Amino acid sequence: MSLERAIELACEKPMPRRTEHIPLDAAHNRILAVGLHSKVDDPRFDNSAMDGFAVRASDCDEAGARLHIVGTSKAGGQDLPTVEAGEACRIMTGARVPDGADAIVMVEDTEVLGESVSINGPARTNFIRRRAENLARGQEALPTGALLGPAELALAATMGHGEIEVAVKPRIAIISTGDELVRAGDELAEGQIYESNSHALASLVEEMGCEANRLDSAPDSLDELRKTLDSLTGHDAIITSGGVSMGDWDLVRRLMEEEGELVFWRMKVRPGGPPLFGTWKGTPLFGLPGNPVSSQVIFHILLAPWIQHSLGAHPELGPRLSRQVRVRLKNSVKGAEDKLCLRRIRITSEGDELVGSVHTHQGSGNLHSLVAHDGLTLLPPGTDAEAGDFVDALWLR
Repeated sequence: MSLERAIELACEKPMPRRTEHIPLDAAHNRILAVGLHSKVDDPRFDNSAMDGFAVRASDCDEAGARLHIVGTSKAGGQDLPTVEAGEACRIMTGARVPDGADAIVMVEDTEVLGESVSINGPARTNFIRRRAENLARGQEALPTGALLGPAELALAATMGHGEIEVAVKPRIAIISTGDELVRAGDELAEGQIYESNSHALASLVEEMGCEANRLDSAPDSLDELRKTLDSLTGHDAIITSGGVSMGDWDLVRRLMEEEGELVFWRMKVRPGGPPLFGTWKGTPLFGLPGNPVSSQVIFHILLAPWIQHSLGAHPELGPRLSRQVRVRLKNSVKGAEDKLCLRRIRITSEGDELVGSVHTHQGSGNLHSLVAHDGLTLLPPGTDAEAGDFVDALWLR
């Protein structure tokens, strides 16, 4: 089936959505469950954007005007003087603008002469930050589904929120399958290879705001695979890699067909055509291809949208692994008949446009190609692209 239809069907069986209240200090990389409204105006009062003097602009029309200094306004200060005609008040960045003043003169444009100040530069009304010019009390500034990074956390604090309601991180189990797989660092026997898919998939799961539980690889045994899946009670989803194609030892597909609830198998994409989706005893299960490039590509185009949907993520401010862009190709790339083709490219900027280039071969077992490139073409079925053509692409994080 098409990618769009696969996403639609998968989203009919989302992970359960739960929320919890946590302190702001623990909220990095969490997803807002309820939008945040400001408890205060920001700024709370008119304040200065510069160190200098708060003045009346009408007193500073002539260069060299001399004004009497009536006090100092510093951040957090109290009991400010009122600035009358012919007067000035020292002021620090962020400090409240005294009543009567309507402009700021930078300290560099002044000269203090005893209890007076000589104004040698312009008095600027735009150097006053006006009350509520950033946020008004009650305004929603962080919507439901926003991912909380450094800027969002600072904004939440500015709005007065010390505790927030976030989505509980779904717990996702990750299992690679195959007798040939060996844990990285162990000794290899003849015919064995190091298992790598689970490391990539766990990282992608974490980047999407979920908790990854990476298990040891499962052998090619129907009984052992069944036992492993049955042991995953309490997980919100399961991701397997390998065992989903058409061979005699593709046991994930066979087990899901015979004992699970299989929703779909195979998609019209390249690479990664044989993924499956269904549920195992009520738990959503994605079976990804064993080829390392294919498993990661399918995660980007299928699982990432499904996780976003499950978490109620904001479409722009929520967690995501890529964004769609338009690029001009520097190399020709071959498409695939009747399949969406996701060729790896490196995306860079040249002048006022983005360009995509190919730096390694495109084999689905070539993990280096995912390091050498940071984008995927979105070539429609049956479409080839020549050097110089503009195509849609996913720019990966």
